[in-house]
Amino acid sequence: MGADPLGQLCRRAPRHQGVKILVTGRNGQVAQSLAERSGPGHEFVFADRPGLDLADPVSIERTVEQVRPAIVFSVAAYTAVDKAESERDLAFAVNGEGPGVLARAAARLGAPIVHLSTDYVFDGTGGRAYREDDPVGPIGVYGESKLAGEQAVQVSGATYAILRTAWVYSPFGHNFVKTMLRLAADRDELSVVEDQHGCPTSALDIADAMLRVADSWAAEPGKGADSIYHFAGSGETNWADFARAIFAISGDRGGPSAAVRGIPTSAYPTPARRPANSRLDSSRFAATFGLRSPEWRAALEPVVARLIG
Repeated sequence: MGADPLGQLCRRAPRHQGVKILVTGRNGQVAQSLAERSGPGHEFVFADRPGLDLADPVSIERTVEQVRPAIVFSVAAYTAVDKAESERDLAFAVNGEGPGVLARAAARLGAPIVHLSTDYVFDGTGGRAYREDDPVGPIGVYGESKLAGEQAVQVSGATYAILRTAWVYSPFGHNFVKTMLRLAADRDELSVVEDQHGCPTSALDIADAMLRVADSWAAEPGKGADSIYHFAGSGETNWADFARAIFAISGDRGGPSAAVRGIPTSAYPTPARRPANSRLDSSRFAATFGLRSPEWRAALEPVVARLIG
């Protein structure tokens, strides 16, 4: 048997008879959630550095050509929101230019792309959940770079769907839920910002949403394509109440818990400004693909239970 032509480029999921999906990254929350959701209808190929570097166009094009996927899931990103303020060039290379190269390479194969984006493309003002056609206006480098990535995908020539999400957590990687549980193991009280509002979203649910798009396109090519969608947990909360919900679930199961003191954003300065309003209206996605995002507390409970064992 010959050597794997992908070499060090990719790690394949267990092989299934199904649609071959190239997933950028393999260690992020959504990539790991996709691996867990792997089923007989999908063959995932997870590509990451050193083989696939989103800051290196040549590596992107080489990976797509070697994998020759039927569909591409663009989920890897530069997500260090504060660090992006001092690493603008890198953030734009990975988040702004990389997705465009990826989408153009996919277009040459006739492969559609589902690109994951963020609430940070908005300025965080207003008193309601953002809809897809609301004006964008990022307030930091991270949001600017992600908006550039959206625009690059839109003009790439590929069939695409852009999914914006927010406040992502999961059993994997680094996220707010895991941080709160870790801190509560050593502290009786935590100070958490209470004047930023959003929709906590499980990466497992994001994986389900992306797979719903892929399955819809397999059954009905181009359904709902060339559009932006929002997909975030149903309902809304603030960071302090999110933390309280985490500790209520954890405490009921004998896990870490702490009192939460709500503080204003001004009491917790960061290099990058955070949007005060990160709420996203997911109704367009539900209407198009027939999948509603779960209520955020219902989605949170099994993740916390899993993390505390």
